[in-house]
Amino acid sequence: MLKQYKLKNYHFQLIISIMALNIIGILLIGSAKQSVQKTQIMGFIVGVVAMVVISLMDYSFILRFTWLYYVGMVALLILVMTGLGDDSHGAQRWIQLPGFRFQPSELAKIIVILFFAAFFAKYRDKINSVKILAMSLILVAVPLLLIYKQPDLSTTIAIALIFASLLYIAGLSYKIVLTVLGIGIPTGIIGITLIVHKALSGNGSDDYHYGRIMSWLYPEDKRWAGVAMQQRNAIMAIGSGQLWGKGLNNSVATSMKNANYISEPQTDMIFAVAGEELGFAGLLVIVLLLLFIIIECILIGRRAKDFQGRLICVGMASLVGFQSVFNIFVATGLMPNTGIPLPFVSYGLTSLLSLYMGMGVVLNVGLQPKKY
Repeated sequence: MLKQYKLKNYHFQLIISIMALNIIGILLIGSAKQSVQKTQIMGFIVGVVAMVVISLMDYSFILRFTWLYYVGMVALLILVMTGLGDDSHGAQRWIQLPGFRFQPSELAKIIVILFFAAFFAKYRDKINSVKILAMSLILVAVPLLLIYKQPDLSTTIAIALIFASLLYIAGLSYKIVLTVLGIGIPTGIIGITLIVHKALSGNGSDDYHYGRIMSWLYPEDKRWAGVAMQQRNAIMAIGSGQLWGKGLNNSVATSMKNANYISEPQTDMIFAVAGEELGFAGLLVIVLLLLFIIIECILIGRRAKDFQGRLICVGMASLVGFQSVFNIFVATGLMPNTGIPLPFVSYGLTSLLSLYMGMGVVLNVGLQPKKY
């Protein structure tokens, strides 16, 4: 399980960038909601320790138990739907234990990456066969369906995109990719058209997903004004920060955050708080750190000793990339409102610790580079 590693192969630059981003997040969380800042600091400490410990564990050993992880993940997601599940804001996504609450869907993202890294590496030569494609689609469909039922559409889409990225890197035929795109794009356009038509006609106007989509397409329509307000306020907050922002923990009367106009400022809309208090300069730092983490994961993957290691790194890069895009696009009004955390910045212990564990595996891949 443990090996002798060379210090020169340890990617300290990745650790430093992750910690810097997390510290910025802690400062923003303290300004957005002071009462949860200490919890996030504790998560930061535990996460860094977990990342370092996991980084010294041979990832080949970790991948021996992927079926156990998969079964455990499905069991936890099923438990969410039972009496152990904790409801919040109309969604049942957490498991409540005495003095402890966690979100299995966040852990599921890391497990999906590890599981399919091992699965696709094992069946690499048969990846385009009907049998293997069908097996992989069924295996990913189980957690996706359970997460969607919570309901958690944003996490469902994020995991589906991570899976698609892994499948593509595993060697999926271009013919299959083009066929799926040829069918999927027109189908998606037709689906959106039907949703808009149904919502405008008054059918399904009370549906959660319809409301999110329609408030994004028609923010000025009075029927969707209440739902659209969160994004509009977030955009105003980002714009009001201008270049350098109003400062952390400011007492400015015109602050959207101080006036409680930003919903969930410590989680889903943390980017809006960053824009208002740190300005464009602060947002640029956050985006560049996220981009650096993504690129570093990809570079580590390119030098991985085997295909499993490469897939793990691509999976983690996809996770950070897709979540970042979703969170930032929602805060800036570029896509419908959907709740998903900004990696290493938003409040949430399960999300934070899961990311740190995933990055620990990436660091171990980096400690075992390909020999030339």
